[in-house]
Amino acid sequence: MATTVAPVADTCSRAREASRWLASIDTATKNTALVAIATALQSRVDEILRANERDMQSGREVDIGDALLDRLRLDEGRVEAIAQAVRQIAALPDPVGEVIDGHRLPNGLDVRKVRVPLGVIAVVYEARPNVTIDAAALCLKSGNAIVLRGSSSATHSNAVLAQIASEAAISAGLPDGCVSLVAGGGRAELAELATQKDSVDLIIPRGGEGLKAALEEVATVPVIYAASGNCHVYVDGTADLADAERIVMNAKVQRPGVCNAAETLLVHESVAAEFVPRIVRALGEAGVEVRGDERTLALVRGSSQAPAAASEEDWGTEYLAMTLAVKVLDSLQEAIEHIGRYGSGHSEAIVTRDTASMRAFQLGVDAACVYVNASTRFTDGGEFGMGAEIGNSTQKLHARGPIGLRELCTFKYLVEGDGHVRG
Repeated sequence: MATTVAPVADTCSRAREASRWLASIDTATKNTALVAIATALQSRVDEILRANERDMQSGREVDIGDALLDRLRLDEGRVEAIAQAVRQIAALPDPVGEVIDGHRLPNGLDVRKVRVPLGVIAVVYEARPNVTIDAAALCLKSGNAIVLRGSSSATHSNAVLAQIASEAAISAGLPDGCVSLVAGGGRAELAELATQKDSVDLIIPRGGEGLKAALEEVATVPVIYAASGNCHVYVDGTADLADAERIVMNAKVQRPGVCNAAETLLVHESVAAEFVPRIVRALGEAGVEVRGDERTLALVRGSSQAPAAASEEDWGTEYLAMTLAVKVLDSLQEAIEHIGRYGSGHSEAIVTRDTASMRAFQLGVDAACVYVNASTRFTDGGEFGMGAEIGNSTQKLHARGPIGLRELCTFKYLVEGDGHVRG
Protein backbone atom coordinates (compact mmCIF):
# COMPACT_ATOMS: atom_id res chain seq x y z
CA MET A 1 0.00 0.00 0.00
CA ALA A 2 1.45 3.34 -1.03
CA THR A 3 0.54 5.13 2.17
CA THR A 4 2.10 2.60 4.54
CA VAL A 5 4.70 4.30 6.70
CA ALA A 6 7.95 2.37 6.29
CA PRO A 7 11.63 3.19 6.67
CA VAL A 8 13.00 5.01 3.67
CA ALA A 9 15.60 2.32 2.99
CA ASP A 10 12.93 -0.41 3.00
CA THR A 11 10.69 1.58 0.67
CA CYS A 12 13.54 2.14 -1.77
CA SER A 13 14.58 -1.51 -1.60
CA ARG A 14 11.03 -2.59 -2.52
CA ALA A 15 11.07 -0.13 -5.38
CA ARG A 16 14.35 -1.65 -6.62
CA GLU A 17 12.76 -5.11 -6.69
CA ALA A 18 9.74 -3.73 -8.53
CA SER A 19 11.97 -1.99 -11.08
CA ARG A 20 13.50 -5.30 -12.13
CA TRP A 21 10.05 -6.56 -13.11
CA LEU A 22 8.94 -3.29 -14.65
CA ALA A 23 11.89 -3.21 -17.05
CA SER A 24 10.56 -6.25 -18.91
CA ILE A 25 6.78 -5.66 -18.66
CA ASP A 26 5.10 -5.30 -22.03
CA THR A 27 3.58 -2.07 -23.29
CA ALA A 28 0.00 -3.34 -23.18
CA THR A 29 0.21 -4.14 -19.47
CA LYS A 30 1.71 -0.74 -18.67
CA ASN A 31 -0.99 1.01 -20.68
CA THR A 32 -3.72 -1.00 -18.95
CA ALA A 33 -2.30 0.08 -15.60
CA LEU A 34 -2.32 3.75 -16.61
CA VAL A 35 -5.91 3.57 -17.81
CA ALA A 36 -6.81 1.90 -14.50
CA ILE A 37 -5.19 4.80 -12.63
CA ALA A 38 -7.12 7.36 -14.69
CA THR A 39 -10.40 5.54 -14.11
CA ALA A 40 -9.74 5.28 -10.37
CA LEU A 41 -9.01 9.02 -10.17
CA GLN A 42 -12.33 9.81 -11.82
CA SER A 43 -14.31 7.40 -9.65
CA ARG A 44 -12.72 8.57 -6.39
CA VAL A 45 -12.76 12.32 -7.06
CA ASP A 46 -14.85 13.08 -3.95
CA GLU A 47 -12.29 11.33 -1.74
CA ILE A 48 -9.48 13.26 -3.41
CA LEU A 49 -11.20 16.62 -2.94
CA ARG A 50 -11.94 15.93 0.73
CA ALA A 51 -8.25 15.21 1.33
CA ASN A 52 -7.25 18.29 -0.65
CA GLU A 53 -9.58 20.53 1.33
CA ARG A 54 -7.82 19.45 4.53
CA ASP A 55 -4.53 20.61 3.03
CA MET A 56 -6.09 23.84 1.74
CA GLN A 57 -7.50 24.63 5.16
CA SER A 58 -4.12 24.06 6.78
CA GLY A 59 -2.50 26.27 4.15
CA ARG A 60 -4.96 29.08 4.77
CA GLU A 61 -4.42 28.82 8.53
CA VAL A 62 -0.66 29.30 8.21
CA ASP A 63 -1.06 31.81 5.35
CA ILE A 64 1.13 30.13 2.75
CA GLY A 65 0.09 32.74 0.18
CA ASP A 66 -2.13 32.84 -2.87
CA ALA A 67 0.46 31.43 -5.29
CA LEU A 68 1.09 28.32 -3.20
CA LEU A 69 -2.61 27.87 -2.51
CA ASP A 70 -3.24 27.93 -6.24
CA ARG A 71 -0.59 25.24 -6.75
CA LEU A 72 -2.10 23.17 -3.97
CA ARG A 73 -5.75 23.45 -4.94
CA LEU A 74 -7.62 20.63 -6.65
CA ASP A 75 -11.16 20.74 -7.99
CA GLU A 76 -13.18 18.45 -10.23
CA GLY A 77 -11.78 20.09 -13.35
CA ARG A 78 -8.18 19.73 -12.25
CA VAL A 79 -8.65 16.10 -11.21
CA GLU A 80 -10.26 15.40 -14.57
CA ALA A 81 -7.33 17.07 -16.32
CA ILE A 82 -4.89 14.92 -14.33
CA ALA A 83 -6.81 11.78 -15.32
CA GLN A 84 -6.83 12.82 -18.97
CA ALA A 85 -3.08 13.45 -18.86
CA VAL A 86 -2.62 9.86 -17.64
CA ARG A 87 -4.68 8.60 -20.57
CA GLN A 88 -2.59 10.72 -22.95
CA ILE A 89 0.59 9.18 -21.54
CA ALA A 90 -0.91 5.71 -22.05
CA ALA A 91 -1.54 6.59 -25.71
CA LEU A 92 2.05 7.71 -26.34
CA PRO A 93 4.63 5.39 -27.90
CA ASP A 94 6.55 3.29 -25.40
CA PRO A 95 10.15 4.55 -25.31
CA VAL A 96 11.49 1.28 -23.85
CA GLY A 97 13.18 -0.79 -26.53
CA GLU A 98 13.26 2.07 -29.04
CA VAL A 99 16.31 1.73 -31.29
CA ILE A 100 18.27 4.98 -31.17
CA ASP A 101 20.99 3.82 -33.52
CA GLY A 102 22.16 0.61 -35.13
CA HIS A 103 24.80 -0.62 -37.53
CA ARG A 104 26.88 -3.63 -38.54
CA LEU A 105 30.60 -3.43 -37.90
CA PRO A 106 33.11 -4.50 -40.58
CA ASN A 107 33.76 -7.66 -38.55
CA GLY A 108 30.09 -8.65 -38.79
CA LEU A 109 28.97 -7.73 -35.25
CA ASP A 110 25.52 -6.11 -35.10
CA VAL A 111 25.36 -3.16 -32.67
CA ARG A 112 22.11 -1.54 -31.56
CA LYS A 113 21.71 1.35 -29.12
CA VAL A 114 18.30 0.98 -27.41
CA ARG A 115 16.37 2.87 -24.76
CA VAL A 116 15.95 1.20 -21.37
CA PRO A 117 14.47 2.38 -18.04
CA LEU A 118 16.67 4.14 -15.52
CA GLY A 119 15.35 1.89 -12.72
CA VAL A 120 14.17 3.67 -9.57
CA ILE A 121 13.37 7.36 -9.71
CA ALA A 122 12.69 9.43 -6.60
CA VAL A 123 10.67 12.61 -7.14
CA VAL A 124 10.78 15.26 -4.42
CA TYR A 125 8.27 18.06 -4.88
CA GLU A 126 6.55 20.96 -3.16
CA ALA A 127 2.88 21.89 -2.90
CA ARG A 128 1.58 20.57 -6.24
CA PRO A 129 -0.35 17.30 -5.71
CA ASN A 130 -0.85 16.80 -9.45
CA VAL A 131 2.87 15.92 -9.61
CA THR A 132 2.06 12.74 -7.65
CA ILE A 133 0.10 11.34 -10.58
CA ASP A 134 1.99 12.98 -13.45
CA ALA A 135 5.29 11.61 -12.15
CA ALA A 136 3.90 8.15 -11.38
CA ALA A 137 2.34 7.80 -14.84
CA LEU A 138 5.49 8.91 -16.66
CA CYS A 139 7.71 6.62 -14.60
CA LEU A 140 5.49 3.57 -15.02
CA LYS A 141 5.11 4.05 -18.78
CA SER A 142 8.90 4.34 -19.11
CA GLY A 143 9.38 1.16 -17.07
CA ASN A 144 10.62 2.79 -13.86
CA ALA A 145 9.56 2.35 -10.25
CA ILE A 146 8.91 5.63 -8.44
CA VAL A 147 9.40 6.80 -4.87
CA LEU A 148 7.44 9.99 -4.18
CA ARG A 149 8.24 12.51 -1.47
CA GLY A 150 5.88 15.47 -1.35
CA SER A 151 5.76 18.44 0.98
CA SER A 152 3.93 18.70 4.29
CA SER A 153 1.55 21.26 2.76
CA ALA A 154 0.02 18.53 0.56
CA THR A 155 0.23 15.58 2.95
CA HIS A 156 -3.38 14.42 2.68
CA SER A 157 -3.71 15.03 -1.06
CA ASN A 158 -0.49 13.19 -1.88
CA ALA A 159 -1.38 10.26 0.35
CA VAL A 160 -4.72 9.55 -1.30
CA LEU A 161 -3.37 10.12 -4.82
CA ALA A 162 -0.38 7.82 -4.29
CA GLN A 163 -2.63 5.17 -2.76
CA ILE A 164 -5.01 5.33 -5.74
CA ALA A 165 -2.13 5.07 -8.22
CA SER A 166 -0.47 2.18 -6.38
CA GLU A 167 -3.66 0.15 -5.94
CA ALA A 168 -4.78 0.64 -9.54
CA ALA A 169 -1.37 -0.21 -10.99
CA ILE A 170 -0.99 -3.38 -8.92
CA SER A 171 -4.51 -4.51 -9.76
CA ALA A 172 -3.61 -4.19 -13.46
CA GLY A 173 -0.55 -6.43 -13.15
CA LEU A 174 2.32 -4.17 -12.14
CA PRO A 175 4.51 -5.26 -9.21
CA ASP A 176 4.02 -4.22 -5.61
CA GLY A 177 6.38 -1.34 -4.84
CA CYS A 178 6.10 0.23 -8.29
CA VAL A 179 4.60 3.38 -6.72
CA SER A 180 5.60 4.35 -3.18
CA LEU A 181 5.28 7.42 -1.00
CA VAL A 182 7.55 8.46 1.84
CA ALA A 183 6.39 11.22 4.16
CA GLY A 184 6.68 12.60 7.63
CA GLY A 185 10.41 12.61 8.33
CA GLY A 186 11.32 16.20 7.54
CA ARG A 187 14.82 17.19 6.48
CA ALA A 188 16.36 14.00 7.91
CA GLU A 189 14.08 11.88 5.73
CA LEU A 190 15.06 13.90 2.66
CA ALA A 191 18.73 13.36 3.41
CA GLU A 192 18.17 9.62 3.84
CA LEU A 193 16.33 9.38 0.53
CA ALA A 194 19.05 11.37 -1.24
CA THR A 195 21.72 8.89 -0.13
CA GLN A 196 20.03 5.62 -1.18
CA LYS A 197 22.54 5.10 -3.99
CA ASP A 198 22.24 1.31 -3.86
CA SER A 199 18.50 1.48 -4.57
CA VAL A 200 17.72 4.81 -6.25
CA ASP A 201 19.10 5.68 -9.68
CA LEU A 202 17.95 9.29 -9.94
CA ILE A 203 16.35 12.04 -7.87
CA ILE A 204 14.29 14.78 -9.51
CA PRO A 205 13.43 17.67 -7.16
CA ARG A 206 10.62 19.95 -8.24
CA GLY A 207 10.55 23.04 -6.07
CA GLY A 208 12.32 26.23 -5.14
CA GLU A 209 15.92 27.12 -4.53
CA GLY A 210 15.64 26.02 -0.90
CA LEU A 211 14.89 22.45 -1.91
CA LYS A 212 17.70 22.52 -4.46
CA ALA A 213 20.16 23.77 -1.85
CA ALA A 214 19.07 21.15 0.68
CA LEU A 215 19.72 18.35 -1.82
CA GLU A 216 23.02 19.78 -3.03
CA GLU A 217 24.32 19.51 0.55
CA VAL A 218 23.62 15.79 0.98
CA ALA A 219 22.78 13.95 -2.25
CA THR A 220 24.94 11.01 -3.30
CA VAL A 221 22.31 9.86 -5.79
CA PRO A 222 22.45 11.61 -9.19
CA VAL A 223 20.07 14.59 -9.40
CA ILE A 224 18.30 16.35 -12.27
CA TYR A 225 17.18 19.71 -10.93
CA ALA A 226 13.76 20.85 -12.14
CA ALA A 227 14.73 24.30 -11.03
CA SER A 228 13.29 27.79 -10.80
CA GLY A 229 12.25 29.93 -13.73
CA ASN A 230 13.34 33.56 -13.91
CA CYS A 231 11.84 34.00 -17.39
CA HIS A 232 11.99 37.06 -19.67
CA VAL A 233 10.00 38.49 -22.55
CA TYR A 234 11.98 40.83 -24.82
CA VAL A 235 10.01 43.20 -27.08
CA ASP A 236 12.23 44.00 -30.05
CA GLY A 237 12.18 47.26 -31.97
CA THR A 238 10.36 45.58 -34.86
CA ALA A 239 7.71 43.84 -32.73
CA ASP A 240 4.01 43.88 -33.50
CA LEU A 241 2.95 45.68 -30.33
CA ALA A 242 -0.51 44.10 -30.24
CA ASP A 243 1.14 40.67 -30.29
CA ALA A 244 3.63 41.85 -27.69
CA GLU A 245 0.88 42.96 -25.33
CA ARG A 246 -0.97 39.64 -25.64
CA ILE A 247 2.19 37.63 -25.09
CA VAL A 248 3.35 39.66 -22.08
CA MET A 249 -0.07 39.54 -20.44
CA ASN A 250 -0.38 35.79 -20.97
CA ALA A 251 3.16 35.10 -19.78
CA LYS A 252 2.64 37.10 -16.58
CA VAL A 253 -1.05 36.97 -15.70
CA GLN A 254 -2.51 33.64 -16.83
CA ARG A 255 -0.92 31.74 -13.94
CA PRO A 256 1.74 33.79 -12.17
CA GLY A 257 2.72 31.18 -9.56
CA VAL A 258 4.38 28.75 -11.97
CA CYS A 259 7.96 28.42 -13.17
CA ASN A 260 7.23 29.30 -16.82
CA ALA A 261 5.57 32.62 -15.99
CA ALA A 262 7.47 35.76 -17.06
CA GLU A 263 9.21 37.70 -14.29
CA THR A 264 10.94 40.43 -16.32
CA LEU A 265 9.92 42.42 -19.40
CA LEU A 266 12.67 43.92 -21.55
CA VAL A 267 11.74 46.60 -24.14
CA HIS A 268 13.83 48.03 -26.98
CA GLU A 269 14.20 51.79 -26.65
CA SER A 270 12.80 52.46 -30.16
CA VAL A 271 9.32 51.20 -29.17
CA ALA A 272 9.49 52.00 -25.45
CA ALA A 273 7.74 55.37 -25.63
CA GLU A 274 4.70 53.75 -27.21
CA PHE A 275 4.75 50.30 -25.62
CA VAL A 276 5.81 50.89 -22.03
CA PRO A 277 2.87 53.16 -21.01
CA ARG A 278 0.50 50.82 -22.85
CA ILE A 279 1.72 47.63 -21.18
CA VAL A 280 2.10 49.22 -17.74
CA ARG A 281 -1.52 50.34 -17.95
CA ALA A 282 -2.72 46.87 -19.00
CA LEU A 283 -0.67 45.19 -16.29
CA GLY A 284 -1.96 47.59 -13.65
CA GLU A 285 -5.56 46.96 -14.67
CA ALA A 286 -4.90 43.23 -14.31
CA GLY A 287 -3.54 43.73 -10.78
CA VAL A 288 0.15 43.34 -11.55
CA GLU A 289 2.67 45.35 -9.53
CA VAL A 290 5.28 46.75 -11.90
CA ARG A 291 8.83 47.55 -10.83
CA GLY A 292 10.67 49.63 -13.44
CA ASP A 293 14.13 50.92 -14.16
CA GLU A 294 14.73 54.70 -14.46
CA ARG A 295 13.81 54.83 -18.14
CA THR A 296 10.57 52.96 -17.50
CA LEU A 297 9.68 55.29 -14.63
CA ALA A 298 10.32 58.34 -16.82
CA LEU A 299 7.92 57.05 -19.49
CA VAL A 300 4.99 56.57 -17.09
CA ARG A 301 5.63 59.36 -14.59
CA GLY A 302 2.36 60.86 -13.42
CA SER A 303 0.16 57.97 -14.58
CA SER A 304 -2.25 56.24 -12.21
CA GLN A 305 -0.32 52.96 -12.62
CA ALA A 306 3.14 54.47 -12.04
CA PRO A 307 5.45 51.59 -11.03
CA ALA A 308 7.83 51.37 -8.14
CA ALA A 309 11.56 51.68 -8.75
CA ALA A 310 13.26 48.36 -9.46
CA SER A 311 16.29 47.36 -7.41
CA GLU A 312 19.21 45.21 -8.50
CA GLU A 313 17.60 42.33 -6.63
CA ASP A 314 14.46 42.53 -8.76
CA TRP A 315 16.26 41.45 -11.94
CA GLY A 316 17.21 38.12 -10.41
CA THR A 317 13.95 37.40 -8.57
CA GLU A 318 11.46 34.68 -9.42
CA TYR A 319 8.37 36.38 -7.97
CA LEU A 320 5.80 33.59 -8.55
CA ALA A 321 3.27 36.35 -7.98
CA MET A 322 1.58 39.28 -9.70
CA THR A 323 4.80 41.28 -9.91
CA LEU A 324 6.85 42.10 -13.02
CA ALA A 325 10.14 43.94 -13.45
CA VAL A 326 10.41 46.15 -16.56
CA LYS A 327 13.58 47.51 -18.18
CA VAL A 328 14.24 49.58 -21.32
CA LEU A 329 17.32 48.57 -23.30
CA ASP A 330 19.25 50.04 -26.22
CA SER A 331 19.79 46.87 -28.25
CA LEU A 332 19.05 43.21 -28.78
CA GLN A 333 22.57 42.38 -27.65
CA GLU A 334 21.97 44.18 -24.37
CA ALA A 335 18.83 42.07 -23.87
CA ILE A 336 20.77 38.86 -24.53
CA GLU A 337 23.43 39.94 -22.04
CA HIS A 338 20.81 40.83 -19.41
CA ILE A 339 19.17 37.40 -19.78
CA GLY A 340 22.57 35.72 -19.60
CA ARG A 341 23.34 37.50 -16.34
CA TYR A 342 20.01 37.15 -14.55
CA GLY A 343 18.08 34.35 -16.24
CA SER A 344 17.82 30.83 -14.81
CA GLY A 345 18.07 29.00 -18.13
CA HIS A 346 14.39 28.04 -18.15
CA SER A 347 12.30 29.86 -20.82
CA GLU A 348 13.00 33.09 -22.70
CA ALA A 349 10.95 34.85 -25.40
CA ILE A 350 11.45 37.49 -28.07
CA VAL A 351 8.66 39.35 -29.86
CA THR A 352 9.96 40.48 -33.26
CA ARG A 353 9.21 40.70 -36.97
CA ASP A 354 12.87 40.74 -37.94
CA THR A 355 14.43 37.44 -39.02
CA ALA A 356 17.95 38.50 -38.10
CA SER A 357 16.84 39.50 -34.58
CA MET A 358 14.98 36.21 -34.20
CA ARG A 359 18.00 34.19 -35.21
CA ALA A 360 20.40 36.20 -33.04
CA PHE A 361 18.13 35.69 -30.01
CA GLN A 362 17.82 31.96 -30.66
CA LEU A 363 21.57 31.57 -30.96
CA GLY A 364 22.56 34.00 -28.21
CA VAL A 365 20.19 33.03 -25.40
CA ASP A 366 21.25 29.99 -23.38
CA ALA A 367 18.03 28.45 -22.05
CA ALA A 368 16.16 25.17 -22.21
CA CYS A 369 13.33 26.76 -24.22
CA VAL A 370 13.66 29.82 -26.46
CA TYR A 371 10.48 31.30 -27.96
CA VAL A 372 9.85 33.59 -30.90
CA ASN A 373 6.50 35.42 -30.90
CA ALA A 374 5.01 33.09 -28.30
CA SER A 375 4.44 33.07 -24.54
CA THR A 376 6.84 31.35 -22.15
CA ARG A 377 3.77 29.62 -20.66
CA PHE A 378 4.05 26.90 -23.31
CA THR A 379 7.03 25.29 -21.57
CA ASP A 380 5.14 22.28 -20.33
CA GLY A 381 5.26 18.57 -21.08
CA GLY A 382 1.56 18.48 -21.85
CA GLU A 383 1.81 21.40 -24.26
CA PHE A 384 4.85 19.78 -25.92
CA GLY A 385 2.91 16.58 -26.59
CA MET A 386 4.54 14.56 -23.80
CA GLY A 387 1.26 13.97 -21.95
CA ALA A 388 2.72 15.48 -18.76
CA GLU A 389 6.09 16.19 -17.20
CA ILE A 390 7.92 15.65 -13.95
CA GLY A 391 9.46 19.09 -14.19
CA ASN A 392 11.57 21.33 -16.40
CA SER A 393 15.29 20.79 -16.26
CA THR A 394 17.58 23.80 -16.62
CA GLN A 395 20.64 21.54 -16.69
CA LYS A 396 22.47 20.58 -19.86
CA LEU A 397 23.41 16.95 -19.22
CA HIS A 398 21.00 14.05 -19.79
CA ALA A 399 17.78 16.09 -19.79
CA ARG A 400 16.97 19.70 -20.60
CA GLY A 401 13.52 21.28 -20.68
CA PRO A 402 10.36 19.25 -19.94
CA ILE A 403 11.19 15.86 -18.41
CA GLY A 404 9.01 13.32 -20.20
CA LEU A 405 9.15 9.63 -21.12
CA ARG A 406 12.40 9.60 -23.08
CA GLU A 407 14.15 11.74 -20.47
CA LEU A 408 13.34 9.03 -17.90
CA CYS A 409 15.29 6.46 -19.90
CA THR A 410 18.94 5.71 -20.44
CA PHE A 411 20.27 3.35 -23.08
CA LYS A 412 22.29 0.21 -23.51
CA TYR A 413 24.18 -1.29 -26.42
CA LEU A 414 23.00 -4.68 -27.64
CA VAL A 415 25.75 -6.48 -29.55
CA GLU A 416 25.07 -9.70 -31.48
CA GLY A 417 27.66 -11.91 -33.09
CA ASP A 418 28.15 -15.40 -34.45
CA GLY A 419 31.02 -16.88 -32.47
CA HIS A 420 33.03 -13.67 -32.74
CA VAL A 421 36.26 -13.32 -30.73
CA ARG A 422 38.62 -10.38 -30.71
CA GLY A 423 41.98 -10.93 -32.30
